[in-house]
Amino acid sequence: MKKHLYLVVDIETANFVDDALAYDVGLAIADRQGQVYEKYSFVCSEIFNDKTLMTSAYYAKKIPEYEKDLSEGARTMATLYEIRKTVFDLYDKYHYKAVLAYNAYFDNSGLNRTQRYLTKSKYRWFFPYGVPIHCIWHMACQVICSQKKYYNFCVANGYVSGKGNISTSAETVYRFLTNNIDFKEEHKGLEDVLIETAIFAKCIAKKKRMSRKINRGCWRLAQRKPRP
Repeated sequence: MKKHLYLVVDIETANFVDDALAYDVGLAIADRQGQVYEKYSFVCSEIFNDKTLMTSAYYAKKIPEYEKDLSEGARTMATLYEIRKTVFDLYDKYHYKAVLAYNAYFDNSGLNRTQRYLTKSKYRWFFPYGVPIHCIWHMACQVICSQKKYYNFCVANGYVSGKGNISTSAETVYRFLTNNIDFKEEHKGLEDVLIETAIFAKCIAKKKRMSRKINRGCWRLAQRKPRP
C-alpha cells in the first residue's frame, strides 16, 4: 500500500507578528507514523541579510547561532525562490497529500506574505496550488489536549496562564507525550518541524475522528475541565 506522505513546515520570523516575514524555513517529508524521509533547514537570504528587519526578530538573540550553523554547513542559506523550488520539487517527487504545520495559519500566511513582499506581489502564493493546509495544533487540541490526563499534567506542572487557560503549545504537548518536563522547544525551523512531526503521528495514532482544518481558536477546546 502506498504511504501517505506530508510536507511538515515551521518558520521563524522577523518584523511584527501581523506582518511577519520568514527568515528560517524548516521542511520535512514525513509519513503518518512520524518517519522522516527528507529534511531541510533553510535560512532565507533576503530576510536574514536585512539587518534592519532582523533586529525585529523575536529570537534575534539567536542570530549568532544561525551564523555558526551556516558556517558549519548545518543550515543552508538560500533565496526564497530556491526554498520554494525545493517545496515544488518535493511535491513532484513525493506528491505529498498536505502541508502540515503546528500553527498552520501563521506559517502559511507568513510564507505567503514573504513571497509577496519579495516579489512585490508578482507571485502571491508559496505552496503548490490545490495542496491542502492542515493544522497539527488543531488536531492536537482535539485528541490530546482535551484529555483529562493532559489537563491534569498541565495543572500539576504549572502550564496554566494567569487567566487559568492550560497551555496547548507544541512544547507543552511534546513534554506531555514524552513525559519530559525539561524539554525546551528550540524555536528554530527544522528542530521544531521534527517535534511537530512526532505530535502529528501521535494524533493519527489515536484513530479518532478529527478536523485537520485551521482553527485559530482551537486552544479553547482544551479549556473545559474534564469531568472526573
